[in-house]
Amino acid sequence: MDYKYLSGIKSPSDLKKLNIDELYLLCDEIRDCIIKVVSENGGHLASNLGAVEFTVALHYVFDSPNDAIVFDVGHQSYTHKLLTGRYEKFSTLRKENGVSGFTKPNESEHDLFISGHSSTSISSAYGLLKGREILGDNGKVIAVIGDGAMTGGMFYEAMNNAGKDAKNLIIVLNDNKMSISENVGALARYLTAIRQRNSYFKFKKSFKRFLSRIPLIGGGLRRRIARSKDRLKHSIYLSSNIFEGFGFEYFGPTDGHDLKRIIDLLNIIKKEERPVVLHLTTTKGKGYQYSEEYPDLYHGVSAFNVDEGAKNGNKVDFSHKFGQVLVDLAEENEKICAITAAMPEGTGLVEFSKRFPDRFFDVGIAEEHAVTFSAGLAKAGLKPFFAVYSSFAQRTIDQIIHDVAIAGLPVTFCIDRAGFVGADGETHQGLYDIPLLTSIPNLTVYSPSNYIELESLIKKSADSDRPIVIRYPRGCESDSISHLTFSNKACAVIGSGDSVAVTFGIEFANVYNAYSKSNDFEILKLNQVFPIENEVIGHLLSKKKVVVFEESSLSGGIGEKIGALLSKYGFSGDFSIVASNGFVPSASYESDIKKFNLDSDSIIRIMKQEA
Repeated sequence: MDYKYLSGIKSPSDLKKLNIDELYLLCDEIRDCIIKVVSENGGHLASNLGAVEFTVALHYVFDSPNDAIVFDVGHQSYTHKLLTGRYEKFSTLRKENGVSGFTKPNESEHDLFISGHSSTSISSAYGLLKGREILGDNGKVIAVIGDGAMTGGMFYEAMNNAGKDAKNLIIVLNDNKMSISENVGALARYLTAIRQRNSYFKFKKSFKRFLSRIPLIGGGLRRRIARSKDRLKHSIYLSSNIFEGFGFEYFGPTDGHDLKRIIDLLNIIKKEERPVVLHLTTTKGKGYQYSEEYPDLYHGVSAFNVDEGAKNGNKVDFSHKFGQVLVDLAEENEKICAITAAMPEGTGLVEFSKRFPDRFFDVGIAEEHAVTFSAGLAKAGLKPFFAVYSSFAQRTIDQIIHDVAIAGLPVTFCIDRAGFVGADGETHQGLYDIPLLTSIPNLTVYSPSNYIELESLIKKSADSDRPIVIRYPRGCESDSISHLTFSNKACAVIGSGDSVAVTFGIEFANVYNAYSKSNDFEILKLNQVFPIENEVIGHLLSKKKVVVFEESSLSGGIGEKIGALLSKYGFSGDFSIVASNGFVPSASYESDIKKFNLDSDSIIRIMKQEA
C-alpha cells in the first residue's frame, strides 16, 4: 500500500510538517490502511477506527516519547503504531514475528507498556510520571482510556491517588458511549462550548491573578467565587463531576473526530499545571459503514471481505455450546443465573441474556466484583455461572480464594479461551488458569475435550453444592473425538502398554489422533483435572514411561503435580512433561501447537523415543 501522506510518516516529528487540511487527509489514509490490514489479518477494528483523530492530535501536539503516551488496552493503538515508524511492517499485524495487536515496549520506544487488559493506564502513567519527576524529567504523561474501563476498580483507585499531585498528568477519555451518560440540556452544551475557547482560559487565569493581588480579601474572595462556580456547574453538568471530585481539571465533552478542535484544546491543556481530563466523544467503528452499524461485531474480528463486511459465523464453538446448554438448564432450573464481565457475546451468553434478563448480570469490566457478586448470589441460594476468559480470570484469584473457596460456595467458573489463543499473543494466552486455580483448596477443576463432555459437566455443576471450574478452549471441538463419551470416573484409559500419554481438555484430540496413527502407546485422559485422584497415580506407578501433554504452563501445571506424586510413591520409570514454557507471543494456533511439540506428529515422535 502506498499513500501520499502516511507513507512518509517515519516518526511523529513528520506529522508536524503537515497543515490541518493535510492532517485530515492523513486520517482518511490511516482509516483505509487499518481497514485493509484488519480485513486480511483479523484484529480489533471498531475501537481503532474511533481513535484515529485524537491519536493524530496527540502526536501532533506532544513530543513522544519525551511526552509519554500510555494506552489502556492497547487494541486501540493501531494509529499510534502507524505514526511511530511501523507503517512499513503494519501488514504483518498480529502475525508471527510481526507487529503486535497491542502496545509492546520491545517493538518501539513509543510503546511504554505492554497493554492487553483494561483499566491499567492511569496507574501506570501516574507511576511513570512520579518516577520521571524524581529523576528530574518534567515532560507530560498522557493516559488514553476508554469509557468502558471506568467500570474497572483500578480506574477509581488510580484517579483517587493521582488527583492529589500529578500536575503533568493528562487523561484522554475516549467515550464511545459504552458507559458514560451524556450531559443534558442546551445550557450544558452552551457552557461546554464557552469553556473550550482560548479566550475563556486566558480570562480565567488573568482573573485569578487579579484576585490574588487584592490585599487581605483577595484569597477569600477567590475561594468563595470558586465555590459558587462549582455549585452552579455541578447543577448543570451532572455526570462530569466525578473527575473534578478527584481533583482533575475537566475539559469537555467535545467531538473526538474534530481534529482541529482537539489540537486547539491540547495546546491549551499542555500549559496547565494540574492534572487534567479531556473528555472526547467518539464513534466506535468511525469511517466504515459496517463497523459503525455493528461495533460489537467489529470489536475483534477475523479476516473478512471489505466490500461485503464480516459475517456472523453459524458454526457452534465451545463458547456458544456452553451458552446453549445453560439456556436449556435454566428453563428447568429457576435458580441458575449467568454473570459476565462485559463479554456477553464472547462468552456465548447473548441468548441467555434475552431469555432470562432477570437472571443475567453484566457487571462491566469488573472481574473481581463479578466473583464476589457471584458468591453473594450463591449464598442467597442461587446457582451462579460466571463466564470469563482465562486471561481475565487472572485478576480474580484473591476473590476466588477469599470469597468463594474458603466458604465452599457453589459458584461455577466457566473459563473460556483456555489454552493457546493465537494472534492475540502474550496478554491473552489462557495458559495460567491451571497453575493459579489448582493451587486453591476446595476447587474442583474440569477441562472437557468435546461438546458432549462440556454439556455433562455443566449439568453436573448445576447439581453440585461445591465450587467448580470448567475450562474450555477458543474454537470448536475436533471432529475426530466429537463422538466419544467418558464415564464419571476420574480418568479414562484408551489402549494399553507400558508407555502412557497423560492428557486432558482439547489437547486430548491431538493425543488421540497420534494414538490412532501409531497405536503403540496408552492414553490416560484426565476427566477430572484436579484434584488428582489416587486411581490416576495408582495406574501410572507400574508403567515404564509416562509423558504428560498439556495445553497449559509447564511451571505449576498438572504435569508437575503428577510428577511430584509419582516421585512420592516411588515411581522408577521415565517421566516427562510437554507444555508451554514462558510467555507466548502472537502466532497462529497451529504454529503454537507445533512449537511446543503438542501436535500429533510430535506426540508420535516423543512416544516412540526410548526411555
